[in-house]
Amino acid sequence: MLITIIIFVVILSLLVFVHEAGHFWTARRFGMRVEEFGFGLPPRIFGWRFYRENKIEKLTETEKISLEVKEEQRADGSVATEEIITDKTREIDLLTPIKKRSWVWGRGDEKENSVGTIYSLNWIPIGGFVKIKGENGEAKEEKDSFASKSIWKRAIVLASGVTMNILLCVAILSVGFGIGLPAAIDGIPKGAVVSDRSLQIIQVLPNTGAEAAGLKAGDVILGANGNNFTTHDSLRGFLSDKSGQTIDLKIKRNGAEEIRQVKVGEFENTVGLGVALAEVGIVRYPWHLAFWEGIKATWFWLVMIFSAVGLLIKNLFVHAPVPLEIAGPVGIAVLTGQAAKMGFIYVMQFTALLSLNLAIINILPFPALDGGRILFLIIEKLRGRAIKQQWENLAHNIGFILLMVLVVLVTYRDLAKYGGRILGALGKVVGL
Repeated sequence: MLITIIIFVVILSLLVFVHEAGHFWTARRFGMRVEEFGFGLPPRIFGWRFYRENKIEKLTETEKISLEVKEEQRADGSVATEEIITDKTREIDLLTPIKKRSWVWGRGDEKENSVGTIYSLNWIPIGGFVKIKGENGEAKEEKDSFASKSIWKRAIVLASGVTMNILLCVAILSVGFGIGLPAAIDGIPKGAVVSDRSLQIIQVLPNTGAEAAGLKAGDVILGANGNNFTTHDSLRGFLSDKSGQTIDLKIKRNGAEEIRQVKVGEFENTVGLGVALAEVGIVRYPWHLAFWEGIKATWFWLVMIFSAVGLLIKNLFVHAPVPLEIAGPVGIAVLTGQAAKMGFIYVMQFTALLSLNLAIINILPFPALDGGRILFLIIEKLRGRAIKQQWENLAHNIGFILLMVLVVLVTYRDLAKYGGRILGALGKVVGL
C-alpha cells in the first residue's frame, strides 16, 4: 500500500511538473515574469528566490577644474570681480549583471518577493503550479505581465502545458518501445522483436458464458483444462468440439493467476467463449524505429481518448448510459498499484496514458481549465475586445467549483468501489 502511494505521488508529480514546466518556459521566452514555480501545493514550506542585479565597478575617474574671472566696473570707480570655478568629474563604470539568490521562508514578505522567481517547496506533496505575473488580468500596463502580451502569445503559454504532456507521452512510449512494451502483435512492422506472447481479452459479449464467469477486458488467457494457448488458432482448435461444455479457464488478472469455469457456446456458427481476443506480447523495436512507434501510438491513443470523451459528452446530453469508467484520485491510485504489480514496463505505459489524459482534459473548453482560458482568448479575438475581467474570473471560479464537486463525487464512487480493498491493504500495513 505504501509503495503504491509513493508511486502514485511520483507519477502525478511528474505529470504536473512537466505540464507546469511548459507554462514556465514559454512565459519566460515571451518576456513574462514568473513569480513562483511551486513543487507541491501551498502552503509554502520554503523557497529559493533567484534574480539578477547589476554590479557597479568603477573603471576610471577624471576631474577637470576650470576658473573663470569676470570684472565689472562700477559707477563709483571700484571694480567687482566674479570668480566662476567649475569642477567636472567624469566617471566610467562597468555594469556587470550577476545572479543573486535568497531564501524565502513560509509566505515571505510580498515586497521581498517582488523581483525574480521563487522556486518553492510546498506542504501538499502532489503536483505543482506556476504563478505568472498578470495571469488574472492585472498589471496590463507593465510589459512583463501576461495580460500585456498579444493574444497569440497568451494562447501559446496556455497551450504549452498540454503540449508538454503530449510530448512526455511520446518520450515515454519511445523509450518503452526501445526496451519492450506490451502491444498487439497483429501487423507489427519488420524489425520488431516479440516475446511473452499471450491472448488478451479486449471485449466481453453480453449474455455469454464469459460474462457469467466474470471475465473482463484486460484478462489474459493462459490455458484451459491443462492446455496452454498463445494464439487464436490454438484456442479455437481446443474449443471446436466443446460446445455446451464448461471448461476450467486459466487467466491472469492484475498479475495474479485465476481459474474460472466458463461455459462454451456457439456464436454465428463458431464455437467460442463469447469474447473478442487480441494476440499481444512484449514488443521491442530498434532505437531508430522506437521513436516513430512512440509517435504513432500517441496519435492512436489521442484519437481513441477524444472519441471516448465525445461519446461521454454526447450520452450525457441525450441521457443515455455512459459506457465508460471514470476514475478519480482514489481509482487512479488503485490502477497505479495494479500496474506496479505487473511490472515496470506497465507502469511506464500507464504513466504515458495518464499524461495524455491530463493533456486532453486540460484542453477541453471548460472554465478554469487551460482550454477554457483559450476559449476566452478566442472570444476576445472575435469581439475585438476582452470580456470584463471580473466576469471571466467569475466563470473560472464557478468552473473550478464544479470540477471540485465532480472530483468529490467520483472519489466517493471510487471509495464505494475500492474501499474494501483499501481497508484490507491498510490492515496489512498496521498488522490488523
